[in-house]
Amino acid sequence: MGTDAITDEELMLRIGDGDQTAYGILVDRHLSLNLGYATKLLGNDAEAEEVMQEAFIRVWKHANRWDPERKTRFTTWFYRVVTNLCYDVGRKRKPQEKVEILETIASDETSAENVIAVDQRSKQVKKALDELPQRQMTAIILCYFQGLSNREAAKVMNVSLNALESYLVRGRRNLADILREEKDSLLKEIG
Repeated sequence: MGTDAITDEELMLRIGDGDQTAYGILVDRHLSLNLGYATKLLGNDAEAEEVMQEAFIRVWKHANRWDPERKTRFTTWFYRVVTNLCYDVGRKRKPQEKVEILETIASDETSAENVIAVDQRSKQVKKALDELPQRQMTAIILCYFQGLSNREAAKVMNVSLNALESYLVRGRRNLADILREEKDSLLKEIG
């Protein structure tokens, strides 16, 4: 049986029995996606890598308590672990520390004008996301950048589906307001 046929939940049971191979498989499956997620939340590669190290240490330490009857999938549980660790890092920061929230958006177009335009849009979105309250930013990143369903994102954030949808609505509205203000300010400078 190939490793793709083994579920994450089965791997957790094996890890709970001390199976290092199962641990390696789980790390291979989830490191890249979750590292990207942590980087988006924190805007700092080094901090995101530290979060991932701690998250996988927790997988190893807590795997023996994994309940195969629980209704939560491993991926949902792990996103919650990573999210909470990112929140912890964010709380420890000094208020004046500003870090970028999203990686640079890549463009399929290679012309200089397109590269500049994409870079400017990326910076505007990064700045706007940085101004959002943490819960709104997290909801937007989970749903729009990580591709989680609203239900999955609500479980990760440990909130009701209604609360998650409220964060999304307020987050989108706040993003639009921030970006509109920036556009208006830029037009005043030009005009």
